[in-house]
Amino acid sequence: MFQKLMTGSAWTLLAFIAYATISPIQDRPSLPASSSLEHLVAFACLGVLFCLAYPRHILLVCVVVLGSAALLELMQLLTPDRHGRIQDAVEKMGGGVIGIVAGRVILYFEKASRWFQN
Repeated sequence: MFQKLMTGSAWTLLAFIAYATISPIQDRPSLPASSSLEHLVAFACLGVLFCLAYPRHILLVCVVVLGSAALLELMQLLTPDRHGRIQDAVEKMGGGVIGIVAGRVILYFEKASRWFQN
């Protein structure tokens, strides 16, 4: 059940991030924080969720999280009121890496705690 919840949450968050990234600028949800912090936190959460959803498929997780950061930034070049920037892609990828590492740490300690309980 946990695995299904994480999988659904990961793909839902990716869909929301895609909508927020390529929607018209007036429809874009925003927080009072800087856009750099938004990028970092959004992709860190995405990285954690995908790690927990696919714990045995780290390569797939990296491709989806880091690839979506780059692809979504490129897709902004196709919209008239948005702009894709390398700095934004780097921020998103940095957040993704932080999230992936955090997800792997969570999985490591979860596995270690089960080992000590047995």
